[in-house]
Amino acid sequence: MNPRPVWLLLAALSLPIPSAAEDLRTLASADQARGWDAVGRINIGANGFCTGTLIADDLVLTAAHCLYDKATGRPVAAADMTFLAGWRNGRAEAYRNVVKAVAHPAYRMDAKPLDSVGSDLALLRLDHPIRLPQVQPFPTETAPETGDEVGIVSYAQDRSEAPSLQEVCDILAKRPDVLVLSCAVEFGASGAPVFMIEDGLVSVVSVVSAKAEVEGKPVSLAVPLGQTLATLEGAMATGSTATAGVRVLSNGTGGAKFVKVAP
Repeated sequence: MNPRPVWLLLAALSLPIPSAAEDLRTLASADQARGWDAVGRINIGANGFCTGTLIADDLVLTAAHCLYDKATGRPVAAADMTFLAGWRNGRAEAYRNVVKAVAHPAYRMDAKPLDSVGSDLALLRLDHPIRLPQVQPFPTETAPETGDEVGIVSYAQDRSEAPSLQEVCDILAKRPDVLVLSCAVEFGASGAPVFMIEDGLVSVVSVVSAKAEVEGKPVSLAVPLGQTLATLEGAMATGSTATAGVRVLSNGTGGAKFVKVAP
């Protein structure tokens, strides 16, 4: 795979690339998860899952590639998806079916991974709003800048029964369509919210798309919001959809895509 400009930007920073943070804090109890229950697990078909975030009482933000069967490339029917808000240890704060799933209009499942990151964003419409005091939708903001600290709450293949919080990782590089993060992600973390805290307000600034390597060290690739989210919201409002009634047959564990990037 040929190097891309964003990876050259990393070298131009003249900064060491830190190892991905390994300190994950499990949010397995109600006390530990307080304030994070709008993050949930999206069950996809019989076996797959991704991470999603409530950004309105009936809208969940996730990654576009979560809407497709990775084996066939076909879209998964909305009826085969459920959102489990605050899922941990066998129960959720709220269970909702998905009635509509929309990928960003520019997203192409068959594109090269690095070419698809900038549009790897999707919205799910729930069958009923979630209106619970402990499940408050997160506001969204435009992407942070290189050097800013962010955090991720995600589920993953080896921790699918409760979310984990990685509180501090760095924006290593930024271009209009991609953020490169030092955050550690694994299968299942696709669609996970990237958070930033400013003046005590927690907001979603990006969504995890893929796991990658730069100079042999793990990083994650994320989708900046801003106009990308605005375009997606417009697609949801106009009724376009990524799903076509195709039932997923087997989706493994779903989750973050893996790409290897030349330094």
